[in-house]
Amino acid sequence: MPPRQESASSEILKCDLRAGAKVQADDLAVEEPLEIRVKDRSVAVTMRTPGHDHELVAGFLLSEGLIRTRGDIAAIVDGEGCEKELYSNTLNVILSPGVDVDFEKLTRHVFATSSCGICGKASIEAVHQHFAPVDSKVTVAMETITRLPGILREAQATFSRTGGLHASAIFDRYGKLLVMREDVGRHNALDKVIGHGLFKNLLPFDSHVLLVSGRTSFEIMQKALAARIPIMCAVSAPSSLAVEFARESGQTLVGFLRGETMNIYAHPERIIAG
Repeated sequence: MPPRQESASSEILKCDLRAGAKVQADDLAVEEPLEIRVKDRSVAVTMRTPGHDHELVAGFLLSEGLIRTRGDIAAIVDGEGCEKELYSNTLNVILSPGVDVDFEKLTRHVFATSSCGICGKASIEAVHQHFAPVDSKVTVAMETITRLPGILREAQATFSRTGGLHASAIFDRYGKLLVMREDVGRHNALDKVIGHGLFKNLLPFDSHVLLVSGRTSFEIMQKALAARIPIMCAVSAPSSLAVEFARESGQTLVGFLRGETMNIYAHPERIIAG
């Protein structure tokens, strides 16, 4: 099998109005398809950056409500039946005996359509059929929250080389980084973080903070709720449906977290001064 790569080098023409043009090497983020199968049935194809693929698959299945615990997964194998996490663009999930799967739960076919074509309320209610709103009393100091983007940025090794990856990270309430993952897809990066928590028996993340490097969408909020995350932070803006979702789901939602400033869109009581 070819080696797994998160970045690849490419020859480019670097242009500058004052210095002219020159040929040089540039690192690019790798983007490849991953087909996710459950019981040999294809359930999704996502464009992702190779690496931590088993975590991505596990996080995806948890956030879609197809599994609930680590014990639901007997094995994850590639197209040749190998369980080792080697390079592969197809992964098949073997479920434990007695675990039934309702493939109609897949939000890529149900919730996403609802959020676009029906109304936000219908989408939120559909998600809450699988994941109840959070009820966490955790609080985090505002000063701690403002330190998180810098910690995340320092941990993004592949982004430093390519400038082309999203990141998701889980912190404890004191600002300690527990896990960070990068990917070309913001939802994939979060699935990898959730999958890590599942495999390491760290779930639920109900006293933790999630930080994402981009904007916050409905899908990101849904995945955070599946992992029971009470505080969601982003360096960019949330969508209107993400804000509505956070308010209905009991989640604190922070956006535009930059320097010493932030906007709190939902449940500000968890962010305290001092």
